[in-house]
Amino acid sequence: MTSFGDLLGPPPVLLDIDEEPESQLLNGRAPAEVAADFPTSSLAWAYLAEAALDADQAITAYAYARTGYHRGLDQLRRQGWKGFGAVPYAHENNRGFLRAVAALARAAKAIGEEDEFLRCLDLLNDCDPGAASALGLGD
Repeated sequence: MTSFGDLLGPPPVLLDIDEEPESQLLNGRAPAEVAADFPTSSLAWAYLAEAALDADQAITAYAYARTGYHRGLDQLRRQGWKGFGAVPYAHENNRGFLRAVAALARAAKAIGEEDEFLRCLDLLNDCDPGAASALGLGD
């Protein structure tokens, strides 16, 4: 049984993490430098997207978030994810990807791309029904 009660669904994906990018970000290294050194880190791209959103730079945020989203999809697929199934927010290593998706949703909303906003919300809800709320997009 998955953590979300689906007896027939695949087991939840729990991403491995490269501890170095996260450590550098937590120790205050500039996210752009971390992303340049670790371009596969969804977390670094999520940091960049979130900072751009905070600075009212929605187009820049959209580009950063889309990069983080795609890097996360690459990681998920390498671990057997087929585009559906649980990606729990509670698992710390999944949060870079989920944060990138949430940032993409916020950026899409800011530029009036409602369909993309709704797709991102659907993806977050499919990954973990509590993720959108935990990332500031819930009701």
